[in-house]
Amino acid sequence: MAVLFDTNVLLRLAQKRQPHNWIAERALHTLLDRNEVLVVVSQALVEFWAVASRPLSANGLGLTVEATAREVDNTKRFLHLLPELPVHEEWLRLVTRYRVSGKNVHDARLVAAMVVHGVSQILTFNGADFARYAEISALDPTQIS
Repeated sequence: MAVLFDTNVLLRLAQKRQPHNWIAERALHTLLDRNEVLVVVSQALVEFWAVASRPLSANGLGLTVEATAREVDNTKRFLHLLPELPVHEEWLRLVTRYRVSGKNVHDARLVAAMVVHGVSQILTFNGADFARYAEISALDPTQIS
């Protein structure tokens, strides 16, 4: 079964000194050991780039463009990048059905990509953000062992 990696997990993997890094690393390796298909969508990589390359003073990681590019390349060594498919109609169905507004529309787009690709699980530290969606289930990295 395929598991989509949320941006917050990607960010933890890139921050070796961050307290949740080891949890994200353990989850990644456990899922790899289980031969799960680990995937990412371009939206998560775009979100990762935005945070990773943003200055520390603006709640980013403060990485250079070159370091951010290396992190993205490293991510694609472990996670299969799903192709860009039209997700607009599914996204619109989800935000309308679940009455999604504000910044949560970005999560709805991840869910739309999951539905279109037939992916039913997302690995995330923010499971509550995805609880409303009957189409998918959220896996908490702290619970992967």
